[in-house]
Amino acid sequence: MDPLEQPALERLLAERACERLVLDFVHRLDLGEPGSVADLFTEDGVWRWPEGDRLVEGRAALRAYFGGRPEDRLSRRMMANVLVTVDSPTKARATSYFTTYRVDGHTGGMVPAGPPVQIGHYEDSFREVGGTWLLSTRTLFLPFGGPTPRQRPSAA
Repeated sequence: MDPLEQPALERLLAERACERLVLDFVHRLDLGEPGSVADLFTEDGVWRWPEGDRLVEGRAALRAYFGGRPEDRLSRRMMANVLVTVDSPTKARATSYFTTYRVDGHTGGMVPAGPPVQIGHYEDSFREVGGTWLLSTRTLFLPFGGPTPRQRPSAA
């Protein structure tokens, strides 16, 4: 079915559901339970980062990968320019831009602002499964990046 033949309301609801997945992903990483991002993927979902040939396949592997982030990591991701294209009643894709601020070694309180650690974009594909939209693939492209700084212990 040509996406333009799909009823406008159905297309709009699909776009919004996919956009919400993009935003929920970073919310869970920054403010929720990082391993739970696996629940946003299809059972055979894939996360890839071509730089360094990182590839994580399947919900269990995704849960372990994202759940393994350092306990003392403080992060905030800014998402922007989320452009969702609905290709059919059960498939969609999106491109979205992100900026990541983060520090390891966080023990509480406010951290002095610094430059972002990463700036890049995601290319996503989505599938509707049993009435729910889920990520089927997420590919990270990182033209600007560097190591995560470690917070210095405060003097007592």
